[in-house]
Amino acid sequence: MTRAAFAFISASPRLRVPAYLRPHVSPSLNPGFTLLELMIVISIIIILASIALPQYQKTIMHTREAVLRDDLFKLRSLLDQYAADKGKLPQSLDDLVTGGYMRELPVDPFTGQKDWAIATGSDPSSTSDEQGVTDVHSASPDISSEGTPYSEW
Repeated sequence: MTRAAFAFISASPRLRVPAYLRPHVSPSLNPGFTLLELMIVISIIIILASIALPQYQKTIMHTREAVLRDDLFKLRSLLDQYAADKGKLPQSLDDLVTGGYMRELPVDPFTGQKDWAIATGSDPSSTSDEQGVTDVHSASPDISSEGTPYSEW
């Protein structure tokens, strides 16, 4: 490129492109997405969501089941600790809280409440045949992913 041509290009504020090299855009049409393009994108999003949603719900169910198993294990362990320390079974689950074995009763992950189903029976270590809480179960009537009711766990 010669010095004169370079000086001309750099000095001109706007370089004019010939009309046959410019793309033809009508000034009355706004550039944007067509309806077909939007429908394709929405369809792809719906397909991906329909694949992901059942897996998400399955993951939530397994998480709740894991929390229930852990809560039941801890409650049963605390029942045994209470019986070993006090020499008798607790009369209710609230005795575990008042005895300082736990801060508060856990919430059942399926019912959303602190409504545990308790099984009472005679205390095997008691000489006076006292009754107390021997086991704890979930109060949920739902069926687990294994096919057993949560109330039998």
